[in-house]
Amino acid sequence: MKEELWGWGRAPRAICDVVAPRDKAELIAAVTSQKLIPRGAGRAYGDAALQPERTVSMRHMNRLLAFDAVTGVLEAEAGLMLSDLLDVFVPRGWFPPVTPGSKFVTLGGMVAADVHGKNHHHAGSFGQHLAWIEVMNADGKTKIAKPNSQLFKGTVGGMGLTGVITRIAVKLRKIETGWIRQESVVARNLGEAMDALEDGESWDYSVAWIDCLAKGDGFGRSIVYLGEHAAQSDLDHKQSADQFPKARKMRAIPIDAPNFLLNRLTARLFNAIYYRAGVRGEGERVIDWDTYFYPLDAIGGWNRLYGKRGFAQYQCAIPLEVAEAGLRQVIGEISRGAEGAFLGVLKRFGPGRGTGISFPIEGYTLALDFPMSEKALDLMDRLDRIVEEHGGRLYLAKDNRMRPGMMMSGYGKGLAELGKVRDDAFASMQSERLEL
Repeated sequence: MKEELWGWGRAPRAICDVVAPRDKAELIAAVTSQKLIPRGAGRAYGDAALQPERTVSMRHMNRLLAFDAVTGVLEAEAGLMLSDLLDVFVPRGWFPPVTPGSKFVTLGGMVAADVHGKNHHHAGSFGQHLAWIEVMNADGKTKIAKPNSQLFKGTVGGMGLTGVITRIAVKLRKIETGWIRQESVVARNLGEAMDALEDGESWDYSVAWIDCLAKGDGFGRSIVYLGEHAAQSDLDHKQSADQFPKARKMRAIPIDAPNFLLNRLTARLFNAIYYRAGVRGEGERVIDWDTYFYPLDAIGGWNRLYGKRGFAQYQCAIPLEVAEAGLRQVIGEISRGAEGAFLGVLKRFGPGRGTGISFPIEGYTLALDFPMSEKALDLMDRLDRIVEEHGGRLYLAKDNRMRPGMMMSGYGKGLAELGKVRDDAFASMQSERLEL
């Protein structure tokens, strides 16, 4: 069936031949016909899950298969939504070992992007918690890949280019409650924000909202959020009565926002309001898991706030030894530019996996949203040069405009490793754009 598809950034768009198999036999028929790419929930921001010739939707292959309550190992089909996993297992006292900032992603997508979370400095990326994955190649044959195998290393973070991830086994973590003990720290500038993230290393989770438009003494001002799973003793009486709270109800945005609504002026105003609210809320409190991990998921279709033109998220990682210098240049370029940056997020990465084209490297990662425009594209080209000069890289799951040279610069060694297990039948618009 022909269908217009796009990523979460809503650009680019493509008319794709979409097949949505319901079982292994239908999946075999789908993968043995032509060039294709698998697709989960469509939450990659750009063109990583788009292929006009054939896009294989895994949305129907979403069953829970087995769970070992002693080891915490869950076996599931790759199309299972993280939100469904949370609905089932949080009330039973289990939580994913690593989670991205949205729960509306599939487990297969989490493997393909080797997602990271607010706990990368402790737990690493999602692939480090997998017991095995099952991958189907272009011949329709499946193979179980374990962590030391070449196929595993290339597939985890491989963006669907080694085959279709059909099943996974991941080890969940035990939690005592569904609440998070959070400490908010106000950082008056970039240096203080980085210090707070370093000082918060003992916390399970850490992330900073950062204002990339502030100048002068407030350059890089931030609100740092530290968190850990709360024990029963951390809860008040009302929270204790609801030991494992449910996810919040979602409110939808019914229309696309007009393009003029988001600009440098409104971005500066938003950042100022958010910072003042963070100052007022400084300190420690206990909040529910859904609010802490997935704040934007409370707004269904929040990408519509950027209008019909869509948006680009620019997420880079810069090695630890040059991170502060690189971040100062990146944020300085943004603060001088004509485009406003919304939803700036800064995180500290621990050591990366060092295999394939998995994104995390030890250092810092900065993520920023820009409404799509020629000026924004020009700005991101300038940011590329800064990141490249500092030995950094961009996140493929968020990318919709990177150039091949930047890809080679950031992932050269990993690309060679990916090439050993790459299946040429699998290609996305992104992989073709990047000449992979």
